[in-house]
Amino acid sequence: MINAGLFAIALAASMGVSAQKFEQLAKTPQLGWNSWNTFACDVNEKMIREMADAMEASGMKDAGYEYINIDDCWHGERDKNGFIQVDKKHFPSGMKALADYVHSKGLKLGIYSDAGNTTCAGRPGSRGHEYQDAITYASWGIDYVKYDWCDTKDINPKSAYATMRDAIHKAGRPMLFSICEWGDNKPWEWAQDVGHSWRTTGDIYPCWNCEHNHGSWSSWGVLPILDKQVGLRKYAGPGHWNDMDMMEVGNGMSEDEDRAHFSLWAIMASPLIAGNDLRNMSETTKKILTNKDMLAINQDKLGIQAMKWIDEGDMEIFVKPLDKGDYAVLFLNRADTSVNYSLDWNFHYMKDDIFKHEIFFDKKKFNWRDIWNGGKGTTAEKLNLTMAAHSVVVLRLTPQ
Repeated sequence: MINAGLFAIALAASMGVSAQKFEQLAKTPQLGWNSWNTFACDVNEKMIREMADAMEASGMKDAGYEYINIDDCWHGERDKNGFIQVDKKHFPSGMKALADYVHSKGLKLGIYSDAGNTTCAGRPGSRGHEYQDAITYASWGIDYVKYDWCDTKDINPKSAYATMRDAIHKAGRPMLFSICEWGDNKPWEWAQDVGHSWRTTGDIYPCWNCEHNHGSWSSWGVLPILDKQVGLRKYAGPGHWNDMDMMEVGNGMSEDEDRAHFSLWAIMASPLIAGNDLRNMSETTKKILTNKDMLAINQDKLGIQAMKWIDEGDMEIFVKPLDKGDYAVLFLNRADTSVNYSLDWNFHYMKDDIFKHEIFFDKKKFNWRDIWNGGKGTTAEKLNLTMAAHSVVVLRLTPQ
């Protein structure tokens, strides 16, 4: 039993706080998959192994995805010393064996816990066991910790998340720390030195523009989550990202909506964590998730989150500065009907006061390439678009 041997280590670690996170992680937004959106509590080691296989076989690994994340409900009980155990019925081989399998694929394994006494599904949380849990995760070979915020009445979020950050660092294994606090306590203002990403909203729902009220909380569609990012881009950057929640690509929206959802998350420099069943996704879903040009925009090393440049109601245009003087420009049709839209670049000026970028389009010309449709053009000429309802056009601009 490793737990008895870890008890003294965990106790000693809890007495020496390190007050830092692993800085070398998440220099670009994390790419991966998470079990919750499709499977909720129906998780087991066979399915997780199959997801790792599918990530490799589908081309997602080659496209840059690396994390296979188990969300809530993997937990068993705590032993007599307080160390967490896996649910032996669903994970009979143990978490270490599962991590070894995922690692053998060249991928990384993530796990889930909660700052409260219990998780959102009522399993054992980490409150009071942070150092034990971090030591346990490290011994299993875990690479990623998603840390939720259920059952946290009268808990200070800054202290709770800092405690788990310190526990992870003391455990000695680099683990990406994903803060899932739902934005209730404005983590973007205090969590840059605590986590590698933080959720900015409540849970996502696979719809374009909806709110699902659950009584004490709501889940949100693509547009409501997008709208909640206003004012947050200045807090994002390499190693600390605004997390717009796991993606719903392939989970029931239309192809245009899926493409728009993926593109918006990518240009906003959000972590891209797929939430569909990778084993049986359609070719359309696979092509969306593995679009290397769109992923390159998300993974650009400048790490700048896009800003809304032009707002004309149902038509919005976002701009993201990229490395080597390039820019990504996303045109979003929020409306329920198709639109024709024209942009005369020469009459427009773009200035990003926060990250100090500007373009005088009448003086500086760019060649552009359509990320999704492959078209090409130049900003020296007027741009004319016909856009379906709930769709995007994404252009990558390169200086002439």
